[in-house]
Amino acid sequence: MSIKVMVVDDHPMWRDAVARDLTESGFEVVATAGDGDQAVRRAKAAAPDVLVLDLNLPAKPGVLVCKELVGHNPALRVLVLSASGEHADVLEAVKSGATGYLLKSASTEELLDAVRRTAVGDPVFTPGLAGLVLGEYRRLASEPAPETDPGRPDAPRLTDRETEVLRLVAKGLSYKQIAERLVISHRTVQNHVQNTLGKLQLHNRVELVRYAIEAGLDDDRNG
Repeated sequence: MSIKVMVVDDHPMWRDAVARDLTESGFEVVATAGDGDQAVRRAKAAAPDVLVLDLNLPAKPGVLVCKELVGHNPALRVLVLSASGEHADVLEAVKSGATGYLLKSASTEELLDAVRRTAVGDPVFTPGLAGLVLGEYRRLASEPAPETDPGRPDAPRLTDRETEVLRLVAKGLSYKQIAERLVISHRTVQNHVQNTLGKLQLHNRVELVRYAIEAGLDDDRNG
């Protein structure tokens, strides 16, 4: 089954080139947009699996587009494709719900691989940014979040395998790496993550990692 992708960028030549590369590689480009408002309208209508999103957009910034669309459809994967490698931009994108962040200096092959991995829920970051994002997860985990407090007596109960997968997610492993570590299929890892999200009433991987770190699951001494 082909992966449905939408490309959002305010530069027509860049937007068309990315859409063409994706189409030629077997992806189904279901929509494109050149500004933030247009992106929100078209994404809701086209229901892509992956949104390839620039941050610097007219009408509505990319982070607001991301936040609104992920809020509307938590299953949507967002890969930011930006010229900016500024740490503040990266962290803002992650907090708004982006699954990955790639610089526009990436090669076509890197972009295509990133879209494939984003589609299955793997976090994809330009080298050097992954550590920054994990550090932000840890910082977020130090802030109070009573609605997902793992110490509550009525906290949802996870199976041993779900907890095991969650622990590896908290350590920053991709779904592929988790599957190899636990000798299970990639699809099984995805299913465990989706079940865990449902039980914990969380919406995306960012919230899931935050929960896991709050619960101390990234610390080997706790497991």
